[in-house]
Amino acid sequence: MNRNRLMTAILVPVAAVSLAGCGVNSIPTAEENAKAKWADVQAAYQRRANLIPNLVSTVKGAAASEQNILVGVTQARANATRVTVTGDQLSDPNALARFADAQNRVTLSLQRLQEAYPTLQSQGNFKTLMDELEGTENRINIAIRDYNGAVQGYNTRIRTFPDVIGAKVFYGAKPMATYQATTPNAEQAPTVSFDTNTSR
Repeated sequence: MNRNRLMTAILVPVAAVSLAGCGVNSIPTAEENAKAKWADVQAAYQRRANLIPNLVSTVKGAAASEQNILVGVTQARANATRVTVTGDQLSDPNALARFADAQNRVTLSLQRLQEAYPTLQSQGNFKTLMDELEGTENRINIAIRDYNGAVQGYNTRIRTFPDVIGAKVFYGAKPMATYQATTPNAEQAPTVSFDTNTSR
């Protein structure tokens, strides 16, 4: 009886160490790590999908507001250049009033431009958009690199001794696929167009 207890006392720790050495715990840990890294890849792509339309709309809105002000200045200038007063018309108060009115419209449009200048942000918004897109592309690249690294670690673990024993016997583990670009020039960030003539 004492011999059986002694054998049990010896075999249980040896079996536990053997199982631990065969990847019983490390295989699912590595697999879950790779899955978590894939979730990070998906989250990074979803962030880009959510970010681009919002930023483009913001920039277009700011650009449209600025465009209205600039068009107003341009039109006022064009109208003012059409209204002329010749030397013969200097005695005509209506001609002078028309000229003064046209020039006042230019002045008013320029005042609106000066008042709006501190809040004109299209250039800043375009820069913000480019910075955000660059940051998003960097996040995607980092997430892909981390995922591929986790997959490499998992695939190496399930193929090397002693973890290969646990991978085959307990889990029937299969290698995971690394993320690879499947489209031409996929490594390049998407192009964002601000062409307002393009219908959506």
